[in-house]
Amino acid sequence: MDINVEIHGDGDKPHLLLVHGLLSSRAQWRPNLAALLAVSRPVVVELLGHGRSPGPTNPEAHRVATYVRRFEALRERLGVERWFVCGQSFGAGLTIRYALEHPERIIGQVFTNTMSGLSPAARERLPERMARLDEVARGGHKALKALPFHPRPSKRLPPEIWEDLVADAELLSPAAVAEALRTTMPELSVADDLCRISVPTLLVNGTREAAFQPLRDLAAREIPGLAVVDLDGGHSINLDRAEAFNAAVAAFIHRRNES
Repeated sequence: MDINVEIHGDGDKPHLLLVHGLLSSRAQWRPNLAALLAVSRPVVVELLGHGRSPGPTNPEAHRVATYVRRFEALRERLGVERWFVCGQSFGAGLTIRYALEHPERIIGQVFTNTMSGLSPAARERLPERMARLDEVARGGHKALKALPFHPRPSKRLPPEIWEDLVADAELLSPAAVAEALRTTMPELSVADDLCRISVPTLLVNGTREAAFQPLRDLAAREIPGLAVVDLDGGHSINLDRAEAFNAAVAAFIHRRNES
């Protein structure tokens, strides 16, 4: 089962895999593409059940290991030896795991605030997660709209970005999202493996998300050589502070290309 892939730009710039978070879509990167095109060839993917990707309910399709294999197959299909990767929120757990499994294929990685990716796996949260899963399975799109990370309640986004995200949210597959909550989410945390990250890594942190700041500090302690750019914004820092995010990522790519 393949995912929707959109490749931007041309020439000999390095490819940059962009992976959005839960209940988002390719629209997540709209304010970033023009700036990133100056330094890379963005490869925008959409998670299963999101945007234009299929919505399978087979658990194996949603395994973190399956996503890692999917990303590696995409790299091979593009015919590139090494590339950059960037994950946002839920997507960051996937891209960090990919970088852990295939460091020889990574020039550098970027990630943003990711509670699910950096929080230690906690058994005590399983009942809460399963209750949410049941709500989504029973309630369809109405239940999806009630989730705290649905784009509809967002107040700080530019109107055109908000409209794109909300429109793409109508394409969500509730059954596939439920399977992501059931299968992908419990496997997503890389908290125990941060010290094993061996590729150059940049965290662009939205400081207004108070709950993430202890995890920001955990990452700074545990990831060897981590670079952190703290920006005055929230969870979706690439949208909240697009210009500053773009500048930080472009500078990181420039440094890695020159090294």
